[in-house]
Amino acid sequence: MDFTSVLIAILTLMAGIGVFLVACQMMSAHLEAVSSKRLKRLFSKTGENKWLGVGIGTVGTAAIQSSGAVTVMVIGFVNVGILSLAQAATIIYGANIGTTVTAQLVALGMFGKNSVSTTIIFASFAGIGAFMAMFGKRNIIKHVGGILTGFGMLFVGLSMMADAMDEFAALESVRLFLANINNIVLLVLVGAVLTAIIQSSSVMTSIAITMVVSGLVTLDQGIYLTMGSNIGSCVVAIIAGVTSGTAAKRTAMIHLIFNVMGVMIFMLIGLILRLTTGGTWTFGNLFEHLFPAVPQLQLAMFHTVFNICTMLIAMPLTNVLVNLACHMVKESPKENGDEPHLRFLDEQMLSTPVVAIRQLKAEIENMAELSMQNFQRSIHIVTTLDFGDIEVFRKTENLLNYLNKELVNYTVKLSGMRLNSFDQRYLTSTIRTVSDLERIGDYAENIVEYAEALKEQNATFSAEAIAEIRKMEKLILDLYKEIVQAYHKIDLEAFGRAEQIEDEIDKLTDVMGQNHIDRLVRGVCTPSVGAEYLSLAQNSERIADHLVNMGKTIRDLE
Repeated sequence: MDFTSVLIAILTLMAGIGVFLVACQMMSAHLEAVSSKRLKRLFSKTGENKWLGVGIGTVGTAAIQSSGAVTVMVIGFVNVGILSLAQAATIIYGANIGTTVTAQLVALGMFGKNSVSTTIIFASFAGIGAFMAMFGKRNIIKHVGGILTGFGMLFVGLSMMADAMDEFAALESVRLFLANINNIVLLVLVGAVLTAIIQSSSVMTSIAITMVVSGLVTLDQGIYLTMGSNIGSCVVAIIAGVTSGTAAKRTAMIHLIFNVMGVMIFMLIGLILRLTTGGTWTFGNLFEHLFPAVPQLQLAMFHTVFNICTMLIAMPLTNVLVNLACHMVKESPKENGDEPHLRFLDEQMLSTPVVAIRQLKAEIENMAELSMQNFQRSIHIVTTLDFGDIEVFRKTENLLNYLNKELVNYTVKLSGMRLNSFDQRYLTSTIRTVSDLERIGDYAENIVEYAEALKEQNATFSAEAIAEIRKMEKLILDLYKEIVQAYHKIDLEAFGRAEQIEDEIDKLTDVMGQNHIDRLVRGVCTPSVGAEYLSLAQNSERIADHLVNMGKTIRDLE
């Protein structure tokens, strides 16, 4: 083979890897869009049951065809305190099992070499999917088309990689070079480094399968390359963890410890197997006997067995792994401290938009709760002139301003990503909702200023006025409860009840104005105190209006 042929083989391999990676990303994006609601429900069910965590990790990864995305998602959840380290560990175990689905698909696609290859059949799906994506009228058809296109391209890339491996296999020098690499530690290291560079264990495993099928490497060599890919896959988690908090770093460390532990155990078993049988039995020999004459299935099945066995070993050791990770990654001094920060979101979640949308909603609901807490503090202060909570009030107001800015920025970032129609409609309403909640905080701040003015005048509201203010506070809190239920559950009945309460608030505002005039006539209150009272009533009514605006957004989601 001349230099030109070698160069063509190298370029073909690179092209195949590129197509394979793009196909994985395309499938992942469209599968996320189609399965978004199911994925949200799936992760919301995560509990202390370890087996449930493994199942969620397995199904989630199989659903979106990306263990990296699931791992980053888990790190994000740990970082914002939604998942414990033990829960995260079990989901990571499952993600490793879920990622073996790709290897099984690759093995399936390499059958039928002597007739109509399954690779060609599956690759044809790319054309079918492209037509659906281009000419489909509904979003669901376009997403299904995208999935089929990605699925077909997966096998186009696989075919290109297989052709390149056949070319390399024809080179005696290459075969002799690879045949001499029998050091299992070196093979694992090569697999880990290549996976870290490519950032896809699925691609590395697929390359190993094509190398085994072409005869470029033995099954045993392919097995150790595949083991190395498990370690290399931790790079995505490590990158995600480095830029996050201590809990996220510990999650990334658990992922690394888990995979390294599995590889070391299997390397030790492999070594014992060789020594006790005089080299007669190896992992390769074992799987050749189990699945004769199908090298692609032999390596794919080893990959699956390896990850299942590693999970079974790690399950009873989960708490040990968590403690080890905590020991290796020390708590950062004063992490986050009193500085404002997002509670349910971080930057890593942007890699999985469907989950980021869910957490954005949780963050907005938390902002609503904070704004109402400050409203209640403001009413307490203005009716009692007790400023004991003023520092908490100011700190919460600063947090509301921070959330307003950060959630708008986060929404803008999400808006440029591929989302299903429901999430797109939800996202268009979020900036307005966040602004409404921030305005509630501003009106609460106005009410505190009225309290400060009363204190300067050495004046207070009358008992009648305070009773009316308390009645207004109760109605607004009742309104808030209905709005939150409507917003959280997309409950139009709850929103209908909220509108009825808003009507009562409007009527009470008018009554407060009339009663104020009556008190002025009777000399119960002074004009200056009355001015603060009327402003308070008007501000309370506007708070109710902003809450109703939040509820109105659900109309577009039905």
